[in-house]
Amino acid sequence: MARSIYITSAEGHTGKSTIALGVLNTLVRSTPRVAVFRPIARSTDERDYVLDMLSSHATAGIAYDDCVGTTYEQVHSDPDEALTRIVERYKAVEARSDAVVIIGSDYTDVGSPTELSYNARIAANLRSPVLLVLGGRKGQGNNEMLGQSEPRTSLDMSLVAEVAASELRHEHATLLAVVVNRADPNNLEPIQLAVEQALETEIGADAHPVPVWTIPEDRYLVAPSVGSVMEAVKGRLLRGDPDMLSREALSIVVAGMSMENVLPRLLEGSVIVIPGDRSEVLLAVIMANSSATFPTVSGIILNGGFALPESVVSLLNGLTSSLPVIETDLGTYDTALSITNARGRLAADSPRKFDNALALFEQHVDAEQLVAAMQVHAPEVLTPIMFAYGIFDRARRANKHIVLPEGSDDRILRAASTLLKRGVVRLTILGDEDEIRRRASALGLDIESADVINPETSELLETFAQEYAKLRAHKGMTPELAHDVLLDVSYFGTMMVHLGLADGMVSGAAHTTAHTIRPSFEIIKTEPGVSIVSSVFLMALADRVLVYGDCAVNPDPTADQLADIAISSAATAQQFGIEPRVAMLSYSTGESGSGADVEKVREATRIVRERRPDLLVEGPIQYDAAADAAVGASKMPGSQVAGRATVFIFPDLNTGNNTYKAVQRSAGAVAVGPVLQGLRKPVNDLSRGALVEDILNTVAITAIQAATEEEAPLTGVMQTVAAHQAAAHQSATSNGGTA
Repeated sequence: MARSIYITSAEGHTGKSTIALGVLNTLVRSTPRVAVFRPIARSTDERDYVLDMLSSHATAGIAYDDCVGTTYEQVHSDPDEALTRIVERYKAVEARSDAVVIIGSDYTDVGSPTELSYNARIAANLRSPVLLVLGGRKGQGNNEMLGQSEPRTSLDMSLVAEVAASELRHEHATLLAVVVNRADPNNLEPIQLAVEQALETEIGADAHPVPVWTIPEDRYLVAPSVGSVMEAVKGRLLRGDPDMLSREALSIVVAGMSMENVLPRLLEGSVIVIPGDRSEVLLAVIMANSSATFPTVSGIILNGGFALPESVVSLLNGLTSSLPVIETDLGTYDTALSITNARGRLAADSPRKFDNALALFEQHVDAEQLVAAMQVHAPEVLTPIMFAYGIFDRARRANKHIVLPEGSDDRILRAASTLLKRGVVRLTILGDEDEIRRRASALGLDIESADVINPETSELLETFAQEYAKLRAHKGMTPELAHDVLLDVSYFGTMMVHLGLADGMVSGAAHTTAHTIRPSFEIIKTEPGVSIVSSVFLMALADRVLVYGDCAVNPDPTADQLADIAISSAATAQQFGIEPRVAMLSYSTGESGSGADVEKVREATRIVRERRPDLLVEGPIQYDAAADAAVGASKMPGSQVAGRATVFIFPDLNTGNNTYKAVQRSAGAVAVGPVLQGLRKPVNDLSRGALVEDILNTVAITAIQAATEEEAPLTGVMQTVAAHQAAAHQSATSNGGTA
């Protein structure tokens, strides 16, 4: 039977969906098939956006329509019949899952014993323990401005907890844990203590204690997006980047005065309401938004239904601003009122909301205690999502520093925001700091804690040039020439890794593979005893992870090089918790074939056994004999590798590249990589078509690779570089900047 958890609240707008996202995120790390179930959907006319969002992150593969129990109308018409239908629908989901996250109803905006009682009845009938979410704000759903309202006191929370717990107990629902969400950040511990005492009073001191966690209010989570604001004012996007509609609207500025009086009133993240016939104010705000001396605003609302003059439109067309400009027919008062009442939605809002929600949950909720309370047991299989989460957890524990040279690429900035918010790595981004930070702000991203270095103006440039000239003196390199070379972000980033200012580098989203890895060949070089830099893909299949090498770098390796690739690939497998059983692939198995290609693999296998007698290796061997237990037993009986291989070494790039892509497309495998191996310090290449998810995975992998490197003491030029960095850190800190 699947384990489940029923997430409910006593009122609307507690942020229950963000808690559900955190619980779901926790479960998919360790459980193969996690489903989401919504007993009562928000709407019959359109998809429930909470269920839609959570379903996209579930792993049980159950269709949206199958995850809905019933409708509001059926509950109001016949509650008992609706409950019967909910139980039937849930049991069908449970049968196809290992764990189920159940999200209770929220069909009213005002707290109601009837609503909570009915949710408690559902939970009891589904035999699902309840995670109760209590809202930490007064008048939630009412009297809120852009999602913000006054906090509840610890006494307020104590009373709310006591009443809610009583309702659950009356309906025989089991209270598993309590989360006080949107709590006063300055009052977390007193609130937690007050709720714990209230539960002890209600449930009884002799009962098993109920865990209580408090999560502070986050203004970005509750703020509506500019897109939500546009919907609230029934507006139309007149101009600007549609992607910018995902940025949060943190405040409102009504620009009813002259231009010189509007400019001082601009606020970071604000929505500016401008009458449609005040085109000079519109132009001034757009120019201020592009200026480094003014805050970055989230959007402009032109109200009143006035058409802009053609001359103004022509002038705007010549500007490069991506700031959303929205037009509405509403008057100033109605526009401001509609914006004030707009509410944020996690489902349709910015990546920043998503990252903040998960980060807050991870920081304030004991995930291990929660999973243990649900009695979810660790499975033997390893799914792609579980593997990905494992990579992120390991990277977070490693706490490494990665340099990203391509700061002008939006994908890099989006990935950086997620990595920093989730605490996966520390980052340095290369490029013009003003441009990078303003672009990130315009995208609604938070990269405040990243270091940003411009190679052209950095004090490190001269030191780097001197070091590079020494390394390449045999090639005629001089400090003057080296200075120009180090202006290249790939060379600058690689030198940071070489001198210990970063633990690894990830690049290639905007540069070729050669441009990314050539500096590492010249500066970092290969590990002792390794003759060749190679690559592997981590192939996450439905129930396990395999290592494929080399599928990206070396076209036709020799037997010696193939042996190096095999040994390096086995080491990479061990880095990621995969027991290496190495298959040296060929079109022939054992002694059954001959020819130059087979002999190369046979010789490479001999070299591997000679160099690493501790490794389990077999070759030459065909793919089916390496991967399938029955075929392996038939073709190579008694082998410890045949049918059980985890590391697959291809004889050439043509075979390897085509095979990994065939498996990726035909078997639905997730291919993570290429992961470069053989270098003394990790540098990894991205494809120019890389998605943000690919960048996240590659950075996490690079951090794990860096964690295996031995820390060497700083000497010579490294001490000089470290001194520069320490001075820069001190200067930024003393000036109030971000170090």
